[in-house]
Amino acid sequence: MVKLGRTIKLRLYLDTNQAEQFLAMSQEYQRLANIVSQWIFDHDFQLNWLKINHHLYKIFRQESSLNSQMVQSVFRTVVARYKTVQEQMKQHSYRYKAADNKWIQIPRDLTWLEKPIDFCRPQADLVRQSNYSFINGMTQISITTLGKRTKLAFTNKGFEDYFQGDWKLGTGKLVHNQGKWFLHIGITKDIADFDKENSPQIVGIDRGLRFLATSYDHLGKTTFFDGQKILLRRKKFLENRRRLQSKGSKSAKKKLKQLAQRENRWMTDVNHRLAKTLVALYGSHTVFVLEDLTNVTFNTEDLPKSLRNSHRSWAFFQLEAFLTYKAQAVQSTVVKVAPAYTSQRCPRCGLIAKTNRHHDTHEYWCAQCQYRCNDDRLGAMNIEILGQEWLSGVKRPKIQKLTTTG
Repeated sequence: MVKLGRTIKLRLYLDTNQAEQFLAMSQEYQRLANIVSQWIFDHDFQLNWLKINHHLYKIFRQESSLNSQMVQSVFRTVVARYKTVQEQMKQHSYRYKAADNKWIQIPRDLTWLEKPIDFCRPQADLVRQSNYSFINGMTQISITTLGKRTKLAFTNKGFEDYFQGDWKLGTGKLVHNQGKWFLHIGITKDIADFDKENSPQIVGIDRGLRFLATSYDHLGKTTFFDGQKILLRRKKFLENRRRLQSKGSKSAKKKLKQLAQRENRWMTDVNHRLAKTLVALYGSHTVFVLEDLTNVTFNTEDLPKSLRNSHRSWAFFQLEAFLTYKAQAVQSTVVKVAPAYTSQRCPRCGLIAKTNRHHDTHEYWCAQCQYRCNDDRLGAMNIEILGQEWLSGVKRPKIQKLTTTG
């Protein structure tokens, strides 16, 4: 069994007095979080929750109106944020050239931070039953504020099914956005895990710009997900961003922020829909195989100059995350494989030659066995073959490279 996680979002309906209580409570939570963050920074990034609790708990209880459970939540919130940043930094190494002209990779860690992590928005993490609970037949919610609890109405539109069945509600995060209040609640459910031994189907997925994704399954069927409309819309976002940046006014900066939020929401929706379509297309008991694109950039020579920056901000990793959790929900899984030579290797004879791929015509043509196909399809085919290797444990023959002499 494996735990399946989701987040549900409840809209809270507050009167003026309740809104003031929530704001005061979330601001106090934010204040304490920044104190804890400074303490961690000053004590060599000590992330042991018990030690932080030992040094700060009594002080906070004496000077703050937050109750005991919420003070403990502050510690957990800050430690979790630092651990997230720590994991993100591990994935990006610092490169520098040594005296012998060799590049040296140095893993980043928290000591690279020049200042404490700043909690810039009012917030609060609420533990179920201790800080929030549903009452009156799930028609109201009771939430802790400074010194007391308050009852209010809420709506769970779109999330009704998660209040039934085997879903377990966990900690909620109080969110204030554009004058509205929400409670984001993490929920979990135990489901059957993916079974590697039960002959699953394998689908190789090549991610790119011209096509958002190209999938190739074990039956030899290829599906293309066109990305041209996405690129054109990103071009419009880029043009609007440059226009606003050139103005430099206060209102332009405000619109730039709104534009970035709009683009992020749109990109998130694109990735959600694409991941949902892939899972619906192939169903349960599927191995979705992706390239590990860490530190990989994309060839954009065949794109117009105005669109060549798109590869820098495209949310490939967000798509990977969405596909991973959506696949898990239907007892499927996502496997990442090395990207080396997936766009250069012939799936028929195994020849590897960079010149076999023709970017101008989007075609792959093997110089040895004359196999021809679309270059995006070729990538998906090779990724699918790597998925077969992962499943069987049997690797392809040794790489054969085409060498040229001058």
